[in-house]
Amino acid sequence: MITGIIDATASGVQRFSSTAASLTAAARETLAIQVLARTKPVSELARRHQVSRPFLYRQAQAASEALQARFEPSPPDPDVLFYLPVTRDWLHQFVLALALEGHAPFRGIQAVLQSLFDDDGLSLGSIHTILQEAVALARGINQAEDLSAIRVGVHDEIFQARKPVLVGVDARSTYCYLLADEDHRDEATWGTHLLDLERRGFHPDYTIADGGVGLRAGQNAACPDVPCHGDVFHAERDLGQLATYLENRALGAMAARQKAQAGFERALRPHSRRRQDRPALQRRLEAARQTEADEIDLADDLRTLADWMRRDVLALAGPDPETRRRLFDFIVEELRRRQPACPHRIGPVRRMLEGQRDHLLAFAAVLQERYEDLAARFGVPVFLVQALAENEGRDPGAPARWLQESRLRRQLGRRFHEVQAAVRQVLAETPRASSLVENLNSRLRCYFFLRRQIGAGYLELLRFFLNHRRFPRSQRPERVGRSPAELLTGRPHEHWLELLGHRRFHRN
Repeated sequence: MITGIIDATASGVQRFSSTAASLTAAARETLAIQVLARTKPVSELARRHQVSRPFLYRQAQAASEALQARFEPSPPDPDVLFYLPVTRDWLHQFVLALALEGHAPFRGIQAVLQSLFDDDGLSLGSIHTILQEAVALARGINQAEDLSAIRVGVHDEIFQARKPVLVGVDARSTYCYLLADEDHRDEATWGTHLLDLERRGFHPDYTIADGGVGLRAGQNAACPDVPCHGDVFHAERDLGQLATYLENRALGAMAARQKAQAGFERALRPHSRRRQDRPALQRRLEAARQTEADEIDLADDLRTLADWMRRDVLALAGPDPETRRRLFDFIVEELRRRQPACPHRIGPVRRMLEGQRDHLLAFAAVLQERYEDLAARFGVPVFLVQALAENEGRDPGAPARWLQESRLRRQLGRRFHEVQAAVRQVLAETPRASSLVENLNSRLRCYFFLRRQIGAGYLELLRFFLNHRRFPRSQRPERVGRSPAELLTGRPHEHWLELLGHRRFHRN
């Protein structure tokens, strides 16, 4: 009897073992779920499926451990800062950021993608398509701009690959409203662009430009009621370069005199073979000394005139308009007197200054009007406001500045600080040069590769990018963290990538 029971138990264990071994993974999963759900007793499940209860408990334990491992949060990796989903849209943003923020050429973009993502990267055609799609969107945004808030426009011409690029920049916000690659820079080309800008609300109080004939003729034809002031940058640069040229010429005369003197001194030696040449060498030395003295005097005079023009006549904080005109005429007359000493260099600069006097000094009339407005607002004499402005141009370390400031404090009394702050604001908000265009030109040179790789539309994309990219830093605190478009309109806008239709990644 006992033997029969043992035999039956052994045969049952063998049957259960063979049944459990033949179960598939899906069947084991189903049994484990039923045990964990406790819908039926374990003994009934074991009998129905012909497996042992320990087997069912083991399957349930394995399933419970798997569920716990799945839902238990994994310990954070200290080296992982955050996880970034790399989508197709994100790759497009990455390409645009590398090209515009990082100045990366197409093959450079490919190399970065291959290095960071362990992938062959995008093809050159795909990168070109991404940039071309951005050009089309940027062109639409540029054409919808409102330019009615521009009060002072700065115009100039820069050259890329020997072709002129017409440029227009708002003096206050640095917003670039014109950036056109053209074959010509004549009256018709400038006039066409200015008429197009007028349809978008462009009608400033005045513009600033150099002496370009086509530029000024185009503005006079398209906007005859808008004055065009002169650009003091080019006048100061040309006069300064003239002074530098004459200084270098004076250094050459000094070297020639030293050489002649050395030859004459060698001829004076007792056993010199050139004793008979002493009279000729002496005459050559005297002529060299006279040339040296003349060249030094000319160079010193031109440097003085150039510094006078830069620091007094064309300085932002300077005398009244009438005094500036008299000083300007005096400098031109002094250049005329010295022109025979170097006609091929002094003559063009003198004629340029003489023909542009009223344009170059137009900013002084604007300053005078604003000084008169300040005097009326604060109830003080105009000459005190003018004196305060002129004193702002003096060297902060000069005793004369502080002596004059103490006199003005006594005369203005409690009004001194508010008048001084208003004068400084007027000086800061009165442009007189097209240096913003020169700055823009230096920034554009970093993107010449785009001209070769995406064609003429690259200027539209660059204009959009530079207008909607926020300044990370600036000498003017009001510009930091804001874009030229925000400074122009006074309204915030989305990130430039979002304006192009992309959804930027944001860390939670």
